[in-house]
Amino acid sequence: MQINTNRSEKVLLKDVFTAHGKGCYGTIRKRPNSVPYRLGLPDVSLRNPPFHLNLWLYFTMQNWLLYCGRAIVIIMCPVEWCPPNRPSPADYIHLASNLLTALLLLKITQRSPKMLPHSAMQLSIIIFAMGTSMHLVGDSITQRLILSGYQPHLPLRENPIIQNVTPKTLIYSFELVSYYDEGLGHVMWGVPFLLILFLYFTGCFTHSEEERSMPYSAWLLLGPSALFYWCVITEGQIFILFTFTLFAMAAMVVQQRHRGFGLNSNGLFLLSSFSVAMALVVLWVAFLWHDPVLRKRYPGVMYVPRPRAFYTLHILKTHQPHGYPSSQG
Repeated sequence: MQINTNRSEKVLLKDVFTAHGKGCYGTIRKRPNSVPYRLGLPDVSLRNPPFHLNLWLYFTMQNWLLYCGRAIVIIMCPVEWCPPNRPSPADYIHLASNLLTALLLLKITQRSPKMLPHSAMQLSIIIFAMGTSMHLVGDSITQRLILSGYQPHLPLRENPIIQNVTPKTLIYSFELVSYYDEGLGHVMWGVPFLLILFLYFTGCFTHSEEERSMPYSAWLLLGPSALFYWCVITEGQIFILFTFTLFAMAAMVVQQRHRGFGLNSNGLFLLSSFSVAMALVVLWVAFLWHDPVLRKRYPGVMYVPRPRAFYTLHILKTHQPHGYPSSQG
């Protein structure tokens, strides 16, 4: 009888640990290298999960090859080589980058040391996909406008081709495209992007003193990762959102330190990447602080010029419209 009782107790205990819910609050779940915890309550891992080298390596490589490599494709395969009413190779690379980034963000939520609410994460991925789609369309149109003489380093209404457009009511259409691209689109992909990374960061704490360090692989990825975040901040114009996220991460570290917890290797890597990226943004702004043209293009206290505007103003030697090959003989 005692053996059967112990056996039934073991079965019941196993059932409790294996029958976890999908994001339901109050359900007990067992994770590797951790104790059972209750969802919905503050959760901190007592043991450190290993550094997610494959995840951060794929995330960094994908962003560099597709997101940042798109500019190289634009130079090697100019838009004027493509039909003006069809997507260019750079547009397809942009589309692939949006899809893969969304999948990798979903993978990050699955690798989180704490259970994140599934509904909120799925909604964030959907909003991110919508925002990147708006940015894709706006960026594709902008590339074609550049061929007609559009200058990204100038305000929209001060561009010569916009001033000469007829009828004048078409200017509102260009402003709407610019708003979807640089306004609403950037917010819709920037907020969920940073929110997912921050929620992942909230579970990257440990009690062990020995596990509060980054491996050599993390140090090797730190530079490329920080440089990518710099590109996202400056080109995506999400400096304010990024600053609030970094401050929230720092506040979380201070709060958990009072409770005796510290960041594990994944948390240290993410916080270090954000911190180095912020330092790069400060250097970028200081370098272009006295540029009168970019100052006029990006007014206000939060002056963070876009690299593309810097390229068309200071690196591209001519701004004469190239146009598409004429179909007339």
